[in-house]
Amino acid sequence: MGAAKQFFTTYLKPTIQRFKPYLRWLIFGATLFFIGSTLRSHWHEVQTLRIGATGWRWLAASLGITLLAHCWTGWVWSWILRNLGQPAAGLWAMLVYLKTNIAKYLPGNVWHLYGRVVAAKQAGFPTSAATLSVLLEPLLMAASALLLALLSAQKNWGLQMLCLIAVLAAIHPQVLNPLLQLASRLKGQKAEAKSSTELRIQAYPWQPLLGEFGFVLLRGIGFLAALYALQPIALTQIPATLSGFSIAWVLGLVIPGAPGGIGVFEATAIGLLANQYPISIILGGVALYRLISLFAELAGAGLAYLATLSVKP
Repeated sequence: MGAAKQFFTTYLKPTIQRFKPYLRWLIFGATLFFIGSTLRSHWHEVQTLRIGATGWRWLAASLGITLLAHCWTGWVWSWILRNLGQPAAGLWAMLVYLKTNIAKYLPGNVWHLYGRVVAAKQAGFPTSAATLSVLLEPLLMAASALLLALLSAQKNWGLQMLCLIAVLAAIHPQVLNPLLQLASRLKGQKAEAKSSTELRIQAYPWQPLLGEFGFVLLRGIGFLAALYALQPIALTQIPATLSGFSIAWVLGLVIPGAPGGIGVFEATAIGLLANQYPISIILGGVALYRLISLFAELAGAGLAYLATLSVKP
């Protein structure tokens, strides 16, 4: 065990850190190349796309639904903190989430998480609890996206099921609590041993998991509305579209590429949904939805900063 730890610390970890930035640029470049090549091959079809009055209403609906999704997942963050024994108010958590969420587009893709930890610390919550809450959040989101993809999957459901089971197992208290204690020992946090013990998760986070499922579902509905602005969608297409969106979204969340999943989400959605819609519709839909997502996050941050209520955690 000691030799393995020394090998990881001395050789493997520095190598990973050295090549990590290049891996991100490689993924980003590959996805942009794929999207650019597809767009160039179907440029004449994309030029024929038109958005009528009804289409603009669908885009407005997509914007509203996406903004609602971000507000909702901010509220769910308070549930995660409560699951860790921290009495966080839903409105406070939502405003902090909205104000920090736009920072995910900064290089590094961690500044939104850092902002939430700082805000929680300033509100009087332990740093360890705040840090664990922002680490649990993407795991719960990923599990929710995999669950939604599995519910509407038409193929590769076996692999999706294995991935879902792995993520659900990772957030089980019997798995997570020993990992927390091990991480505390590896970092030599002897002074915080007592607080680490108090931070033990007492129950499986079912409520936050269901809350994040609602978030991913709202995002999927927003994506459907953006596509509907370009072309009507049959009821039989909805399950496969939600499944493809969920897989594309979760890959954009977990793959170390561009900040905010830019490029990874679009390339995956194009590849998965090309057999469901004309390629021009998919290209236009993912472009519109990316803009809608940005506008929703900017609007959410602006509304949160303009809030005049004195909100306490």
